[in-house]
Amino acid sequence: MHPAPSVIFFTVFSGIGFGLLVFLGLDTFYVTGWTAFVFFAIAYLCAVGGLIASTFHLGHPERAMKAFTQWRSSWLSREGVCAVVALVLMGIYGAGVVFLQVHWAILGHLGALFSLLTVFTTSMIYTQLTTIPRWNSWLTPLMFMSFSLAGGALLSGNVGSATVLILVAALIQIVLWLRGDGALARSGTTLATATGLGHIGDVRAFEPPHTGTNYLLKEFAYVVGRKHSTKLRIISIVLFAVIPVALLVFAPFSHLLAALAVVSHVAGAFATRWLFFAEAEHVVGLYYGKR
Repeated sequence: MHPAPSVIFFTVFSGIGFGLLVFLGLDTFYVTGWTAFVFFAIAYLCAVGGLIASTFHLGHPERAMKAFTQWRSSWLSREGVCAVVALVLMGIYGAGVVFLQVHWAILGHLGALFSLLTVFTTSMIYTQLTTIPRWNSWLTPLMFMSFSLAGGALLSGNVGSATVLILVAALIQIVLWLRGDGALARSGTTLATATGLGHIGDVRAFEPPHTGTNYLLKEFAYVVGRKHSTKLRIISIVLFAVIPVALLVFAPFSHLLAALAVVSHVAGAFATRWLFFAEAEHVVGLYYGKR
């Protein structure tokens, strides 16, 4: 699929923001006052900024509020509901931490739960799509949630958890890549099955369906070269996992190195998420001879 910048920004930053809210809600590091305010501000800027960015990919952003009405059947609607609940709960919890120096554990834990559920519902928007076999896997939610928690742990300064979660996220991403490469072939979807003419013999297109480009080709038949894909995978893992872990584990702690670890981690997350969309093989590409 075409890797839209707004969607990449949304999935990366909202994931990191809600991941940080998980660690704040679980009270894994005891902070209050203005120190806590900084952490909550960063979390909300990432989470809310990502959610706002997602509306730019809608055909009619002014109708975004209607998404909340379909929570019984739509993962997009469930995502919106979970996000609002998480932000409200964590807002109340954060006010207590910042201004009253108290930790309301129940609110914090519920806020952490709904923050993680928000990331899960986001992942299910893509996981449910059987038309994209690469995404239609139980590994997709694990990838989204592991990336979110890894980024949250890193921003919270929890070095031990961040190191483990970054390595886990990298492992899940690598396995998802390896399994995803053969997902379309394993699905059994071909031009023959799509047309129902496989019983006659080999099925191939007599001529291109269109003489020029169209919306489907632009959005669903994006193709990234295998050579470029491999290079980007290596670069993304190095940025996302290798450099941050090396800086956290082997280098003496300093705020400058911690900042470099965060920047490298986020850059790698952007690269992996770009590949997530660019490598998606929608079955409609078979009709245009792109798969």
